Amino acid sequence: MKSILCSFFLLLAVSLSGFAQTADEKAVAAAVEKLKTAMVNPDKNNLNNIALPELSYGHSNGLIENKATFMENLLSGKSDFVKIDLTDQTIKVVGNTALVRHTLTAETKNGGVPGTTKLSILLIWQKQQGQWKLLARQAVKV
Repeated sequence: MKSILCSFFLLLAVSLSGFAQTADEKAVAAAVEKLKTAMVNPDKNNLNNIALPELSYGHSNGLIENKATFMENLLSGKSDFVKIDLTDQTIKVVGNTALVRHTLTAETKNGGVPGTTKLSILLIWQKQQGQWKLLARQAVKV
């Protein structure tokens, strides 16, 4: 009985270790949350700090924005996220690059017109001077 119990706990420990996040994965997850917050409550400094100057921000309709346009559209209300929910998130860190995939479900009010959207998102983050910064984003409709 002891050997069965020991085997069970060993199997449980090995299984759970696969779900543990590394420090970088936790930092990337925190950066994703900062981005989400900055998109719902746009602030010029927060948006500027979260994204790299080379940002390529792709929409599901094929439109691609640079950093300046991305920020302007959020700050002006042209792109207005009222609420964002992220699900099914995965994070893969490779060196100083992180790939994040998730499903984004949002309530929007783009240009003052209420709406909803559900998108599959790929975010590419780059670690620079100890900080994870958004380099690219691409969305596709679910």
